[in-house]
Amino acid sequence: AAVSLGTSDTLFLWIKEPTPALEGHIFCNPVHAESYMALLCFKNGSLMREKIRDDCAAGSWDTFSNSLRATQPGNNGNIGFYFDVMEITPEAVGVHRFNADNKKVANFPKEVEVRAVIESQFLAKRIHAEKLGYKIMPRTRILATGGASCNQEILQVLSDVFSAPVYTIDTANSAALGSA
Repeated sequence: AAVSLGTSDTLFLWIKEPTPALEGHIFCNPVHAESYMALLCFKNGSLMREKIRDDCAAGSWDTFSNSLRATQPGNNGNIGFYFDVMEITPEAVGVHRFNADNKKVANFPKEVEVRAVIESQFLAKRIHAEKLGYKIMPRTRILATGGASCNQEILQVLSDVFSAPVYTIDTANSAALGSA
């Protein structure tokens, strides 16, 4: 799989047995005739992460990363859904937070909020990918690019959620890399 962590996050998948759905796109695989390529786009990517960074980490990515390091994977059962603008996948809007007792709450402590936004974004990617037929296999790897791919703590959450190693290239903002 490949993920672009930019203004909108995009997930590209190699799928052998697709399950077409209303969300996402499935294409012929350009390099392997017996496989398919799936694409999922998530509108609330970096802009939502930056909003939480500004609100909970005083605009500092270092403080944001410290918050991720200070909290446990799974966020002690706290989860949020963060859609500042109408999302594409799924079609939803608003910020919705739930504590470990599955009760809706108005806010989280700052460190919990930071982990909640990152974990929920990656959980959504995995859930929607699996709905299209993507399977996590022993040799699964994630290739990450985009602005957030330079943040090791964000990449660690991505790795944790997908149970796979994450690889990057030296150029985080690589959209034009290789263009002529």
